[in-house]
Amino acid sequence: MNIAFWLALGVVAFTYLGYPAAMALLARLRPRPLRMSAHMPSIDVLLVVHNGAQQLPAKLANLLALDYPPELLRINVVCDGCDDGTEAIARQYPSDRIRVFAFAERRGKSACIGSALPSLTADLVLFNDVRQRIDPGAATALAAALSDPRVGAASGELMLEADNGYGRGVDAYWRYEKMIRRMESASGSLVGATGALYAARRQAIAPVPPGVVLDDMWIPLSIAEAGYRVVFVPQALAYDRATADAVDEERRKRRTLAGNYQLLHRWPRLAIPGAHPLAWRLWGHKWLRLLAPWLLLLILLANLWLALRGSGFYQYLLVLQLLAYAAAVIGRCWPGAATRLLPVRLASAFLSLNTSAMLALMDYLKNPHAHLWQTTRLEDVRR
Repeated sequence: MNIAFWLALGVVAFTYLGYPAAMALLARLRPRPLRMSAHMPSIDVLLVVHNGAQQLPAKLANLLALDYPPELLRINVVCDGCDDGTEAIARQYPSDRIRVFAFAERRGKSACIGSALPSLTADLVLFNDVRQRIDPGAATALAAALSDPRVGAASGELMLEADNGYGRGVDAYWRYEKMIRRMESASGSLVGATGALYAARRQAIAPVPPGVVLDDMWIPLSIAEAGYRVVFVPQALAYDRATADAVDEERRKRRTLAGNYQLLHRWPRLAIPGAHPLAWRLWGHKWLRLLAPWLLLLILLANLWLALRGSGFYQYLLVLQLLAYAAAVIGRCWPGAATRLLPVRLASAFLSLNTSAMLALMDYLKNPHAHLWQTTRLEDVRR
C-alpha cells in the first residue's frame, strides 16, 4: 500500500505538474520557432451547423468582417440536419462569398466535414464553430503561421469570459491548458487544436471518417503523422463565455473525454510510443489524465489504509486529502464560496474534471457511437 500510494501520487503529480514542466524545459532548451511571414493564401472557411438559426446571422457577419482579402476567403456553411431555418438564413444571406451544403438527416460534424472537404479548393481550410466570435485578425495570423512549410495545422486561442465562481474555475483550468499548448508548440507540436478556431493545409488533410467525436484532434494528429507540425497561434483569437452551470460543463467534459476513449479505440497506435510522432506527448497531455481519477481513488484508499494502521504521517496526509475534497464539494454546492476563495475554485474544477473522466469511460462503454451532440439554446457547445 505504501508503494501503491507513492507510485500513484507520483503519476498524478507528473500528469498535472511534471508534464507541463517538461514541455517548458524542452521549449527552453530546444526551441523550434516558427518561420512566419506575410502570407495571403486562399482560405475556405468550413462551418458545420446543426440548428443554429439564432447564432448564424451574427456568425456570418463576423466571418465576413475578417481582416482578410475578400476575394481570397470563402465561407462554406454545412447544414447538418437543420430543421429550424438555418439553411434558409445561410442561402438568403446577402453575400456571394457564402456557399451552402445541406444534409436532410443529421450525420454529425465529422461526417459533414468529410463530405464537404472534397468540394473545397482553397489552399487553407479554416475550421470553426457557430457559437464563438472570431477576432478580425485571426485568419491573417493563422495564415502567417502556415507560411512555414513545416507547419500543417495552426490552432487559435479560445478566450473565455466567466461570470461566477464555477465559470472562473473553468477559465482557470483553460488558462492552464493553454499554457501547456504554448509550451508544446514552442518545442514541436500540439496534440490537438481548438475546435472553435484552427486552420490546416487542405492538401495535408486526410479523409475524415464519420462518427468521430474529436475532429479537432483527429485532423491535427493525422497531419502530424504525415510529418507536419501542429502549432499554437495566440494572436488568432476566438471568444466564448465560460458556462456558469456545473452540470452543463460536466456533460460537455464527459463527451470530450469519451471522445479520447474513442480515439484510443479507433486509432490504438496513438498509445504506442514510437508508432505516432506525438505518442509520448499524448501520454503526457491526454492519456494519463484518463487514468488520473482511478489513481486518485487509489491514493485515497491507500492513504486511508495506512492511516488506520496508526501512522501519524499518513493520518496528516489523509486530513489534507479530505479537506481538499471538502473544498471541492463546497465549491460545487455553494458557487459564492468559489467566487471568493481561489483554493475552493481550483479544487472544485479539479474534482469536476476527474469525475467527468471517470464517468466518460462508462459513457463510452455504454454507447461507443454517441457522436451527435445534443444541445439546447443555453448550453455551451465548445469543442
